[in-house]
Amino acid sequence: MSWPTWFKRREAVETPEHIPVRINSRDFVRTRPLEVREHGFDQPLLWAVVGLVLFGLVMVYSATIALPDSPRFANYAPLHFVIRHTVAIFVGFMFALVAFQVPMAVWEKRAPQVFVLSLILLGLVLVPFIGKDVNGAHRWIPLGFFTFQPSELAKFGVVLYAANYMVRKMDMKENFFRAVAPIAVLIAITGVLLLLEPDMGAFMVIVVIAMGILFLGGVNAKVFFLLSCLLLLAFSAMIWLSEWRRARIFAYLDPWSEEHALGSGYQLSHSLIAFGRGEIFGVGLGGSVEKLSWLPEAHTDFLMAVIGEEFGLVGVLIIITVFMWLTRRILQIGRQAIALDQVFSGLVAQGIGLWIGFQTFINIGVNLGALPTKGLTLPLMSYGGSAILLNLVALAVVLRIDHENRQLMRGGRQ
Repeated sequence: MSWPTWFKRREAVETPEHIPVRINSRDFVRTRPLEVREHGFDQPLLWAVVGLVLFGLVMVYSATIALPDSPRFANYAPLHFVIRHTVAIFVGFMFALVAFQVPMAVWEKRAPQVFVLSLILLGLVLVPFIGKDVNGAHRWIPLGFFTFQPSELAKFGVVLYAANYMVRKMDMKENFFRAVAPIAVLIAITGVLLLLEPDMGAFMVIVVIAMGILFLGGVNAKVFFLLSCLLLLAFSAMIWLSEWRRARIFAYLDPWSEEHALGSGYQLSHSLIAFGRGEIFGVGLGGSVEKLSWLPEAHTDFLMAVIGEEFGLVGVLIIITVFMWLTRRILQIGRQAIALDQVFSGLVAQGIGLWIGFQTFINIGVNLGALPTKGLTLPLMSYGGSAILLNLVALAVVLRIDHENRQLMRGGRQ
């Protein structure tokens, strides 16, 4: 054994049990060496997601257990919705496990194909005998035991494609027509397909995702401001030219009026009643009255209202805090990836953070009466197979990004 090798081994063996650490200018303390455990991904993020999903399952059960008492759901078993939701969660975790195994280089290469696939499915929704019509809306494609909603895939597809686009057009981001106009056309096509369903809520989320990635990708501030103004005018025109969208705005402004209380403002007024009944600590799990056929779609768009009634202000604040932490952590992972020169991965993570954060903000704002009613579910918690599936896949991609970040920081390869 050579002398340098022997010396290094001896030095490793004779490492002291306590490591001296200087706290003040004169004082020293001795600390025990701590065993460092390096996990392959962000475990607190994973447990936050699991906690939200499991609590959402409990609340879906609470919100739907009495639905068979309603004539509309008389043919459904009491556990119909919770069983389907459980299956969706299981399938979602299986797909998420597969998505976590896919390197980000593959996602970057396949981003255009995923986006094109989402556009094709959005078009198929509008084809007679393929798309499913529910209350005048064509948003679903029946797949036997499962009904798929392409707008959820479109959100994920836009995240991947916008990040990929910004990486490819990095040198042209100062020029509007060369950098922004092509992706603006593609987002406009997506918007037209969504508005034909109609699904303005999903279109708003997609626009925020695309705009956020453009901004974070370094698009010129003047170009970004111009695009924002154009989008604001476009959304204002959509509302003004649509009678039922105007009715929702007026109902939001005065949900208690005689004109709106039993019409466009019915859901909002009963959502506010649910929060009022909950007060500080709620009426207890299962004690909601509004879910007993008073509040429509309590297990989907207005699940937060049931949470507010059964767990009160405290429960609502806990859910908001967890979602805020989750969004912040996802954005941090994105910034870390960009700092490691993984621009595509960083923009994808930040796009997913914007998706989860903005949709949560809209859903809770609608439930609380702070925003006009929109058909957006609460991520990870509301009933809906497609939403749960794509939410879990997207978060698995975030965990993959974090995993690759850790590999790079340890000096390894992706």
